[in-house]
Amino acid sequence: MPQLYHHPLCPHSRFVRLALGEYGVEVELIEERVHERRREFLMLDPAGQTPVLVEDNGLIIPGAGPIAEWLDETLGERLGDHRLLPPSPVARVEVRRLMSWFNEKFFDEVSNWLVTEKVYKRFTATEVGGGGPDMDLLRAARANVRYHLRYISYLESTRRWLAGDKMTYADLAAAAHLSCVDFLGDAPWDEEEPAKSWYQRLKSRPSFRPLLADRVPGVATNPIYAEIDF
Repeated sequence: MPQLYHHPLCPHSRFVRLALGEYGVEVELIEERVHERRREFLMLDPAGQTPVLVEDNGLIIPGAGPIAEWLDETLGERLGDHRLLPPSPVARVEVRRLMSWFNEKFFDEVSNWLVTEKVYKRFTATEVGGGGPDMDLLRAARANVRYHLRYISYLESTRRWLAGDKMTYADLAAAAHLSCVDFLGDAPWDEEEPAKSWYQRLKSRPSFRPLLADRVPGVATNPIYAEIDF
């Protein structure tokens, strides 16, 4: 069985877990705390970041983008018309643009700050950056998430899914990052109904169920996190 090195609140890991779920691929989940800088993990990926997928044949695929491309190249055709990376080169441009938007821009402006300040720093030694959260960064992340939710609402008002008529990697990337925000209770869903409706559709998919069961010891979970109709 393939192995996925991940952290429950790493949004890039969650993106890959959603993709694997849509492809129907079962993996052994191995929780990795990247701040520990384990030698065994660094030998898999010198960058020391989750996610890392290790195939049965020993192939090591590090990073959300390379894993998503690998899954499409090896398994994409099995999904037929529901392929997560469309066969059309033009359609792929928009999917990849939005994947970059959420896996890079949203991460830099929202999910990285929230997860780092509220979760990772709690389990990191003070001498290497651990400790209490930086409230200025939390306030900035909470302000930025509103901008991104408005953008999702805009896309939802012009398309059935974020990148077009069908669900793609773009939707999974956005949902993965927002699921971390939702887990921590920092998503103002009442302000953007179209974004909320779109997220509920993603949240109701079978691939999402394992994420809804995630819990992190010592970290309070948003009471509505596991609810589909919230």
